[in-house]
Amino acid sequence: MNRRDFENSTAGKIIQVGQGNVAYWAFVPNPLPPDLAPEWELASLLSVADRAVSELAGLGRNLPNPDLFVSPFLRREAVLSSRIEGTQSDLTDLYLYEAGQVPLPGFESMISTEADVNEVRNYVLALEYGLERLRTLPVSLRLLCEIHERLLAGVRGEYATPGCFRTRQNWIGGRTINEAVYVPPPVDEMRAGLDAFEKYLYVDHPHPPLVRLAFLHYQFEALHTFVDGNGRIGRLLLALLLVNWKLLPQPLLYLSAYFERNRPDYYAHLLAISRRGAWREWVFFFLQGVKEQAHDTIWRIKQLQDLQTLWRGKLDNVRANATTLRLLEWLFVAPVISIPQAQKLLDVTYHTARRSVEKLIEMDILHQFGESDYDRRFIAKEILKTLNAEDGSLGRDNQN
Repeated sequence: MNRRDFENSTAGKIIQVGQGNVAYWAFVPNPLPPDLAPEWELASLLSVADRAVSELAGLGRNLPNPDLFVSPFLRREAVLSSRIEGTQSDLTDLYLYEAGQVPLPGFESMISTEADVNEVRNYVLALEYGLERLRTLPVSLRLLCEIHERLLAGVRGEYATPGCFRTRQNWIGGRTINEAVYVPPPVDEMRAGLDAFEKYLYVDHPHPPLVRLAFLHYQFEALHTFVDGNGRIGRLLLALLLVNWKLLPQPLLYLSAYFERNRPDYYAHLLAISRRGAWREWVFFFLQGVKEQAHDTIWRIKQLQDLQTLWRGKLDNVRANATTLRLLEWLFVAPVISIPQAQKLLDVTYHTARRSVEKLIEMDILHQFGESDYDRRFIAKEILKTLNAEDGSLGRDNQN
């Protein structure tokens, strides 16, 4: 790590570790909060972001069955957050994997390896666990360790002491520590930083919650507390805090899509804080992401609601039975399904489940995946199309 890049930073200090040929430089961030002067442009964007989150919260509170919409957005977050770390799996891959079938060659999905899908699936399990754990344990270092253990269980990072903070030095970029782009604090300084980080979680501060989220995300990434999985845990942290702090009634807002879409800027802003204390630029970037992703989620939820209404109308017109209507609802949770899965979800006979699936195929709601007659899977393509759309820009262009 180049000492000169960090020696004038106001966000922390650079220290030399070791001596002689084994010496290297590391960065130790200052405890939160930073000295961020209020100014009108930032205040204006904060106001817009707050309104967007409030609108999303209101929409979430009025959903007749929030679980139908929480599940797909949680999985979309898992795909995009994992993609930032290099996986290639998409949402269709994940749903097929959860339905018990790895995608077949030639399908439009950009499948890479089953290991990639496993990592994405672990993200889902880790986030679901964290959200459930919030009922009895607030966001804390303990909770982050528990989530980390589930994130890395049985996947490529399982060597990296899942569930434990690191006990050795790590670094970002470069083949050796002296070639690194960034070297986080040594273990003792990291532990002190974690103590301060947790205290900041629990103590009231004058900064607005969304600004505090921006502070905390940087601080966690700068401390780089795990051997592996820091980026994913840092993004999970945001989703958990939005619910823990009651900014949202359900976990509907995720920033990984924005970070992935602006990946070079995302990394550059985090590094710029460490190098020169560029807090204002990072907070502005972060709030822009909150605004965009809140509007994006609102747009997608409304698209899914319209789709739900359209399909219900089609089924009502042909007087579909209650079992078929129930299966339609389940498609928003699991848009890839088999007949045995439908049988289990609906608690009906195989014959009844098959008839409901066939009715949805007849109404052009479900489509068979692949051409095999054995162990067939069926896909609600329009749901996946809405979730996989590049962004909800049509829903954001007219919003300030």
